[in-house]
Amino acid sequence: QVQLVESGGGLVQAGGSLRLSCAASRSSSSLEAMGWYRQAPGEQRELVAYIFGGGSTNYAAAVKGRFTISRDRNTVYLQMNNLKSEDTAVYYCKVRSEMTSYWGQGTQVTVSS
Repeated sequence: QVQLVESGGGLVQAGGSLRLSCAASRSSSSLEAMGWYRQAPGEQRELVAYIFGGGSTNYAAAVKGRFTISRDRNTVYLQMNNLKSEDTAVYYCKVRSEMTSYWGQGTQVTVSS
């Protein structure tokens, strides 16, 4: 079992920035991939960004150029710049370890226009 602790959500004005963090309880060597999803009210959960063990990344088109995912050992970060009202959602950390996926509890990001 992998425990995930998320932090960094909050309320920000449009154009502002936030950084999300997600720390995993398992050592980094067993974390194959780490990423972020989000779910807005009435919408399905969608991929935001993902980073693989070798360092390659994948971004949703809606956030490319504004968000940056990075990783330091067993912690994954999501730097969100130039936030827009449509970025408002609950953001979830997802980690894959030993072919099993684990989800964080979610952190609310609200962007006011």
